[in-house]
Amino acid sequence: MKNQALIIGGSTGMGRATAELLLKDGIEVIIVGRADKTLATAEEELSTLGKVRTIGLDLFDLGSVPAFSDSLKDLTPNLKYLLNAAGYFSPKPFLEHTEEDYDIYHNFNKAFFFITQAAANQMKENGGGSIVNIGSMWAKQAIKATPSSAYSMAKAGLHSFTQHLAMELADYNIRVNAVSPAVVVTPIYGAFIDKDKIEETLQGFNDFHPIGRVGRPIDIAKTIQFLLLEDSSWVTGAIWDVDGGVMAGRN
Repeated sequence: MKNQALIIGGSTGMGRATAELLLKDGIEVIIVGRADKTLATAEEELSTLGKVRTIGLDLFDLGSVPAFSDSLKDLTPNLKYLLNAAGYFSPKPFLEHTEEDYDIYHNFNKAFFFITQAAANQMKENGGGSIVNIGSMWAKQAIKATPSSAYSMAKAGLHSFTQHLAMELADYNIRVNAVSPAVVVTPIYGAFIDKDKIEETLQGFNDFHPIGRVGRPIDIAKTIQFLLLEDSSWVTGAIWDVDGGVMAGRN
């Protein structure tokens, strides 16, 4: 049977772009996301590239995560790859943050923690695997124009999680890495920008990046693909800046 990849948050953006690349590599892909139109569309369109399944799961509903984690052994018996790609982003001043705002970001990490635990146990039984987390430039530096204290705190935790798992899981031939993007044109900005204006609005950040443009999902997906697959077999515990040069310096 084919190796399987599990993508948490793969119906749009970087997760979906990665799914396309993995399907072209002949890997079976299981996409987990909210049971909505985007998930159904992703399954329909990606099925032309290879074997893909979608599973509806609301990560904001933490009560549903344990049952999903428990089901992984049956859902993904040949699990080899995991991408934690789900996310939410809505800048808000620290002094205005509510407990609900905080929980939105940190509950994602709780879901990632236990889904990854179940996935790693499955990979251990399968002789190894590879995990990639999508972190963020905001976890490494603050941007005054986009105040994001709770988001950045959660992403910094995901970076640390990556490094700790790399150490702990190396004995089981499981590699764990992360990517740290800057501004990428994805639907995640729909939390505070009109969906039809995301493309136009984000163009204002082109000059923020030394390379001169905002990122596209495929820019990040190609690095994720490399980190997941065997060409990067000597890379683990790395947090890769895929950010148009922002961490090197800003215009």
